[in-house]
Amino acid sequence: MRKQKPLPGVNMTPMIDVVFLIIIFFICTMDLEKDKFDEAVTLEWARNAQAVGQEDPLTVTVNVRKDGTIKIGKRFMSPRTFQAVMQKTVNRYGTGVPVVIRGDLNVLHEHISRLTEVCKGVGIWKVKFAAIISEGE
Repeated sequence: MRKQKPLPGVNMTPMIDVVFLIIIFFICTMDLEKDKFDEAVTLEWARNAQAVGQEDPLTVTVNVRKDGTIKIGKRFMSPRTFQAVMQKTVNRYGTGVPVVIRGDLNVLHEHISRLTEVCKGVGIWKVKFAAIISEGE
């Protein structure tokens, strides 16, 4: 009896490993961007505002709910904690770190003013306010 030679084939294991790594990468990076914005914050309309171009990767996005609650990412914080976080940010990256304040359209001005005063106090001078400039944004 003659032995048959095995048919030549392609080893799929490395390719499957690479595909799984790519899937894991996209799942991890997808959630990071979503947590930046608090869905409970309804932004105000600003018809004469300019659209933001390329965003600095060091940008700190601060959400302020209508009751004045401060939130960065998934973390709620007091004004004192916000000041400590911003001071650590300045100590690590300098005073050129941009801050975007996403204030709810019904939040009292005193809550927004308190955040701008904290930024001013720690030396941050790049403060912007988020608004909706057109439908679908």
